[in-house]
Amino acid sequence: MSVVPSSLLPVSAVPAFRGRIGRDVGSGHYAAPHRYRLHVAPSDPDCLRIALTHAILGLDDTLPLTVLPEEADTPDGGYALLRPLYEASAHLYAGPAAAPVLSDDWTGRIVSTHVPDILRDLALRFRGDGPDLLPEERRSDIEALSDLCERSINRAAQRAGELGIDGESAHREPLTVLFAALDSLERALARDPYVLGDAPTAADIHVWVTLVQLDTIHRWHLDATAMDRVAGYTSLWAYARRLAARPEFGRCLDIDALLRRHRAHCRGREAAGGGIRLVDWPTTPRSAPIG
Repeated sequence: MSVVPSSLLPVSAVPAFRGRIGRDVGSGHYAAPHRYRLHVAPSDPDCLRIALTHAILGLDDTLPLTVLPEEADTPDGGYALLRPLYEASAHLYAGPAAAPVLSDDWTGRIVSTHVPDILRDLALRFRGDGPDLLPEERRSDIEALSDLCERSINRAAQRAGELGIDGESAHREPLTVLFAALDSLERALARDPYVLGDAPTAADIHVWVTLVQLDTIHRWHLDATAMDRVAGYTSLWAYARRLAARPEFGRCLDIDALLRRHRAHCRGREAAGGGIRLVDWPTTPRSAPIG
């Protein structure tokens, strides 16, 4: 894995709520069918990872999922639909009622807004007959790959196209980090069908969503030379296309929503690297009720 310069490290947001799902009744929050609900917005990559995990584990019948509008609908960047949950969960709560949320229908309160914890609890507490996305022996590798995706691909690609940084070296540093990360994934996928071997794990969900972002959003921050090099990772993009063809991946993805969100919030330079997408991503989003 590549070493990330401290200048490229993201500022981590503190989650408003960070409860966990326990192993049994004595833990307070325990896995029970129809007790909990996920609230996700299709334009947010973290929400996409949660929706993918939910779909791969086959949780439609036990853990309802509510799809929110792609754009927040309150001035502070939250959702009016989620405001009652936030206010019931914290007296005089004044922050944004943001997604994602794992809520408890029995109490009408929020369990967690912390994405890594929600993903772990889905994989460990609600798995049922679904695949083992967090095998014990690979958890450190999964965490390392998640870190690689966020810091060395997403953040580096964004940093390479940010406004306000001048000079070739300022753009070259994040591109060096980006290509080192893609090199490591290419080597892994040239050997195995998944990033950690013969079976899919939570790492594949994170890598796949990161590739969606790279090919649909970050490409606009990279120049044509950089995108030509990105296109040369043949094993990586073959892997992305193979997973995109699986129904549980395709039904969760709303490319148009991702792009609209990007256009609304982008503060980077729009470079000349757009070109043709490397993957024909599915365009039909998952259908789910709102509310």
